[in-house]
Amino acid sequence: MAADCLFCRIAAGDQPADIVFEDEHSLAFLDHRPVFPGHCLLVPRTHYETLGDLPHDEIEPFFGNAQRLSMAVEQALEADGSFVAINNRVSQSVPHLHVHIVPRRKKDGLRGFFWPRQRYADSGEAGGIRDKLRKAFESLKSSTRDGSK
Repeated sequence: MAADCLFCRIAAGDQPADIVFEDEHSLAFLDHRPVFPGHCLLVPRTHYETLGDLPHDEIEPFFGNAQRLSMAVEQALEADGSFVAINNRVSQSVPHLHVHIVPRRKKDGLRGFFWPRQRYADSGEAGGIRDKLRKAFESLKSSTRDGSK
């Protein structure tokens, strides 16, 4: 854990966040300034600054969770698709590896890499979306890569 890292503090439970999912490898939480409601960040529990720093044996569990979370976001929010992105250093607001998983809808106004930010109306809206995502993630947790149970 890097003491000065916001995401390490969230992973340790020392900083509040709307947690969507967590296991021994990673955790996901709602971005506090989402592009669209349901925008999640998936982070490894251990502090790695970039994707290149992630150990080989952590790749499958981490990206397996990213895959399931992207499916959960689409399912829970009835989205047409999702945008999945990682910044390495440039535009990385917190120097801790994190994957953005953003629900997308046709004609949602998102163009290229311009990410207009918004806030949740209140903690009730964030909590309701978090709960939907948790439920969808759990339903997908045991799925294999091809989507079968």
